[in-house]
Amino acid sequence: MAKISAITKQEKYKVEIHSLTGNSLIADEPVEMGGMNMGFSPKELLASSLAACTSITLKMYAAHKAWDLKEVKVDIALDFYAGENKTVINRKIDLTGDLDEAQKRRLLAVANACPVHKMLTNPVEISTIITDLKL
Repeated sequence: MAKISAITKQEKYKVEIHSLTGNSLIADEPVEMGGMNMGFSPKELLASSLAACTSITLKMYAAHKAWDLKEVKVDIALDFYAGENKTVINRKIDLTGDLDEAQKRRLLAVANACPVHKMLTNPVEISTIITDLKL
C-alpha cells in the first residue's frame, strides 16, 4: 500500500509531498494556472507515475529473462477532456538493446500489465473524509 502525505501552506499552490518511506518532492501549478511552477503539476505527477512504473516493470522483466535491454525511455502525453469527462493517455516506449521482434512484442504486453497501467484501466474507488467534520 502506498501512503502519501501532502500539505499546502502559505505559498499559494506549492504542495509538499512526503512518503512514509522518507521520500519527498514538491508539486505546484504552472504560472499560467496561478502557481509558481516550483514542481510537477498534479497531472504531470499522474503521467510520471505511469512512465516510471512502465520503465521499472520492463527493466525488471528483461533482467529476469536475461535480455539485453540497456535502456527504456517512456514518453507520456496525458489529456483530460472535461466536456466528454474522458482521459486520454498516449504512451510511447523506446527500447535500446539487442532485442528481437518477439522480445519487443512481449515487452509491449508486459508494459500493458504494469501495476499503474492496471490501476488506471480498471475501476477506481476513492473514499474521502474531512477529519474534523461532524456527520
